Amino acid sequence: MSDFLESAVGIASDVRAKRRSAREVTVSALARIDRSDPELNCFTAVTREDALAAADALDRRIAAGEDPGPMAGVPFAAKNLFDIAGLTTLAGSKIQAEKPPKSKDATIIRKLKASGAILLGALNMDEYAYGFTTENTHYGPTRNPHNLEHVAGGSSGGCAASVAAGMVPLTLGSDTNGSIRVPAAFCGIFGFKPTFGRISRAGSFLFVESFDHAGPFTRTVADLALAYDVLHGPDPDDPVSCPHPAAACTPELSKGIDGLRIAVAGGYFEEMGTPEAWESVERAALELGVTEKVTIPDAEAARAAAYIITACEGSNRHLPDLRTRPQDFDPVVVERFLAGALLPAAWYLQAQRFRRVYREKVQELFRSVDVILAPATPCPAIRIGQPTIQLKGVDVASRPNIGIFTQPLSFVGLPIISVPVYKSGSLPLGVQVIGAPHNEAAVLRVAAHLEALGVTNAQVPSRYRETT
Repeated sequence: MSDFLESAVGIASDVRAKRRSAREVTVSALARIDRSDPELNCFTAVTREDALAAADALDRRIAAGEDPGPMAGVPFAAKNLFDIAGLTTLAGSKIQAEKPPKSKDATIIRKLKASGAILLGALNMDEYAYGFTTENTHYGPTRNPHNLEHVAGGSSGGCAASVAAGMVPLTLGSDTNGSIRVPAAFCGIFGFKPTFGRISRAGSFLFVESFDHAGPFTRTVADLALAYDVLHGPDPDDPVSCPHPAAACTPELSKGIDGLRIAVAGGYFEEMGTPEAWESVERAALELGVTEKVTIPDAEAARAAAYIITACEGSNRHLPDLRTRPQDFDPVVVERFLAGALLPAAWYLQAQRFRRVYREKVQELFRSVDVILAPATPCPAIRIGQPTIQLKGVDVASRPNIGIFTQPLSFVGLPIISVPVYKSGSLPLGVQVIGAPHNEAAVLRVAAHLEALGVTNAQVPSRYRETT
């Protein structure tokens, strides 16, 4: 089996123990990218020479008896809205391609490098992170490794597809209204959106400042916990960064779910998706022995308010370019930004007022439960170019409605993992494991238990399992 069908934890263990060199691992990763990326279109840049140089430097440190870090030799890549020294931060756009290369890495990239991980490049996304499909007009669509005719999800589509295809075991993405959870669900891997502010966004091209989260994609829960432990922590360069450090989550995985109160989100979350989306939640609940249902109050109103805040804040950032060069935007994105720029200020203020009330209601809900299960998307991955999906017997526009289950939860910054659930012969679906603010340990424990039960696992499609 190739390195990249193994876990980040396993790769780091081997490199630290000198069973494999960091260079061997990096060369294998680059070969996988060369073979798989031409048809998937995940990478916008591959930092080949820098990666090999970093691997050689790590091998020298290990040979000298130095501690290489907990992620020694683990290949990773980052969504192209995170700054990478020597590359221009595209944020999926044509306009940003005109900007000069960055002089330093984003905080979370620096943290992973400091832990021994090896950066391999930047990943494709929806323009300015405004989308759920990664059908990028400028750089082409990223394709789903499980079926090349289907989308990878977005906006972090390159992140999810590259992990799902085994090119790398770890990527870094961002989530505004579901941009980690949707592609993780569509591509059948784990995607983690921690509590708002828990992982620094410094050095990233923000979409919606009051919503944006950073987080990892992996194929195992242990890798997810390890990445979180390396990445989280206060950062003075991010004004919304949580000021207090959190405890490590990796030791929590062995605790199982004893003592955790788990429920299923009914109501809106049960009614709005396809039957197969809800069946995935029921399967997870059955295996966990969960019978309780709860109602997340005002979820539909929260989604509407999230739309208003997203449109207003997102468009405001791009007003100069919207006025002078609208033709250089993705046609779908520019329409959304222009509509957002025309929204009355009173709507934005009212949406923020509702947000405060809604946050209090959701926090009250977590007085009686620790973790809530809900579908991640209303359906499996749609086809590339598919204009509509059917919800509750009605054809609706596909792109804006893929996030109907993620948007109400991003709205209040909860920690959430999208875990993959498969049916034989079908595309994967995701189940959201939702926790109270700052309770990352609980959602990781539930995800790990589902993985141990065999309910959820990240299957690399057979066409990408060949050794290099």
